[in-house]
Amino acid sequence: MSGFSNQQLVVTAIGEDRPGIVGALTQLVSDCNCNIIDSRIAILGNEFSFIMLLAGDMSAISRIEHTLPTKSVELGLLTMMKRTSSHQSSEYSAGYTIEYSGVDAPGTLSRVTKLLAQYHLSISSLKSDTFDCEGALHMRSELEINLPFDVEFDEFKLKFENLCNEFQLEHILRRIR
Repeated sequence: MSGFSNQQLVVTAIGEDRPGIVGALTQLVSDCNCNIIDSRIAILGNEFSFIMLLAGDMSAISRIEHTLPTKSVELGLLTMMKRTSSHQSSEYSAGYTIEYSGVDAPGTLSRVTKLLAQYHLSISSLKSDTFDCEGALHMRSELEINLPFDVEFDEFKLKFENLCNEFQLEHILRRIR
């Protein structure tokens, strides 16, 4: 099993959601002697989206690169692959979860992520969706962020709260590490 860490490949698959897609893709990964070391699934509209980080030796990664396109056609999926290397985590002073919700307004997520970028905060996870609430479209987002050591967190927190007030959003900022 030590050969799993030699090579890494990111695989993204998108297609119409139906039973059996995950089973077929994970079986192919196993047949190619690769290991899934991280993955995410999302249903967006009627579409299924699956992102996997695979590890294996050179032969295993090459095998999946050559067999996945044929399997994708059989399953009616669009796929994309990119070789990568192990993630080198940076040193951060803390991690936080940001949650906010309110009436859906164009540009909300864009303004939040722009603010995060201004403070050099790293987004490690993002989930955002909309829902109907009493006849109005509402949105909710949850982000996990990492704070560099040199961030003026109180200043960022104040600007984030002002942004939430501008968009009339309920919000929670919670330390997770």
